Amino acid sequence: MPLQQSRYSAEETARRGDELYERHIRHQVEKTHAGKVVAIDIDSGTYAIDDNALAASKRLFTQCPDAEIWCIRIGQRALRHFGGRPLQGNR
Repeated sequence: MPLQQSRYSAEETARRGDELYERHIRHQVEKTHAGKVVAIDIDSGTYAIDDNALAASKRLFTQCPDAEIWCIRIGQRALRHFGGRPLQGNR
């Protein structure tokens, strides 16, 4: 899946993703999904959870095809991942 340029800088993506995770998502997922990965659309706050960043991102793209994705490993801060967006017509 070819990727399209992000609409945000790496710093802005990280800031928005971390803020959404801390304010709205962490308390909902940490006890039941520790060790999994959450992919967050930094525009809408929609998120998807799976075993790894690729699977979580694919799951999120089915809900939000134009998602700007930030990934975090639940319960750990080891995974911080910048996602991309698929090119138009290649979804």
